[in-house]
Amino acid sequence: MTETKVHSIGIVMNGVTGRMGTNQHLMRSIVAIIKQGGVRVGHDEIIMPDPVLVGRNAAKLEKLAAMSGVTKWTTDVDKALSDPHNVVYFDAQTTDRRVESVKRAIAAGKHIYCEKPTALSTAEALELHRLAEKAGVKHGVVQDKLWLPGMLKLRMLREMGFFGQILSVRGEFGYWVFEGDVIPCQRPSWNYRKEEGGGIIFDMLCHWRYVLDNLFGPVRAVSCLGATHIPKRWDEHGKPYECTADDAAYATFEIEGGIIAHMNSSWCVRVRRDDLLTLQVDGTKGSAVAGLRQCLIQPAAGTPRPVWNPDVDSPINFFDTWTTVPTTQDFDNAFKAQWELFLHHVVKGGPFRWNLLEGAKGVQLAEKGIESWQKRCWVQVEECK
Repeated sequence: MTETKVHSIGIVMNGVTGRMGTNQHLMRSIVAIIKQGGVRVGHDEIIMPDPVLVGRNAAKLEKLAAMSGVTKWTTDVDKALSDPHNVVYFDAQTTDRRVESVKRAIAAGKHIYCEKPTALSTAEALELHRLAEKAGVKHGVVQDKLWLPGMLKLRMLREMGFFGQILSVRGEFGYWVFEGDVIPCQRPSWNYRKEEGGGIIFDMLCHWRYVLDNLFGPVRAVSCLGATHIPKRWDEHGKPYECTADDAAYATFEIEGGIIAHMNSSWCVRVRRDDLLTLQVDGTKGSAVAGLRQCLIQPAAGTPRPVWNPDVDSPINFFDTWTTVPTTQDFDNAFKAQWELFLHHVVKGGPFRWNLLEGAKGVQLAEKGIESWQKRCWVQVEECK
């Protein structure tokens, strides 16, 4: 019997005591991969993550280690980077801390995998890409929504030619984030402080860049209006503070090939739709509405013929005229799916297109969105390089 070859990959996981770092990256990705027996890359070959948890609060790290079963943790990031066993550096800190930490990891020769936005300016984001390329390290940026079941079903429909010529994309994202005075806020307070890297434009336009680029085509121009609808919130300790960052963004994008996309992003909206994120794609031969997991379609031949008459109740129940796309495969956690691809890339090589340059494109679109808001005009999106 052939002995299984195990690639033990040390991963410095910095900033995993936060909500996303703990839930999506540690517990639902790395710990889940360990529990499943690693990432199989051949009949007798697997990749096994070996994480070390890094943060600034020893008590939080100790508690997280006990909860996750990960035995290694430290508050000394330089010590973790100096260990030759650790070949990957992952960053899930707040955005304002990311650039300097990633630079130190690149200088230490570590492969880079990090959350988005990768920086607070396009110039810094592109600098990280250039430094990683010069150092010869592999690099990736989290673009999790591409592996959501609903988005994968949209991709399948497009590849099958279901839409015909795609005309438009309309997206709605968001939910009501409580102010924190009576009901606790379900997002960290730094999200609402511009000086700490907060703001929904920087958060969500980075997502919309890779979603639109990968599913529909390159974004060529943006018109964006931001707002701070709720000026006062209460932080994690119950203290009131003034919000300095935008909490809603209303953006329109021109996509190469003539597709128009409009995305509403808001932490001040109450949900009456299929999911927290929905994308409606309209084409000449059919339309689809996708949420996080489900996708509904209406082909041209199944499209009702409504007649405008506001004086009587509509004879058509428009929700009944759509068909659910069947789930024909098992879908894993979206973050875990990309983690497995990145670990495979680190060990076995091969292409991995969701890299620091793609991360810089997201930062670029966020900056262009803010510029559009400030100038109240359309802004062109040049090639990012």
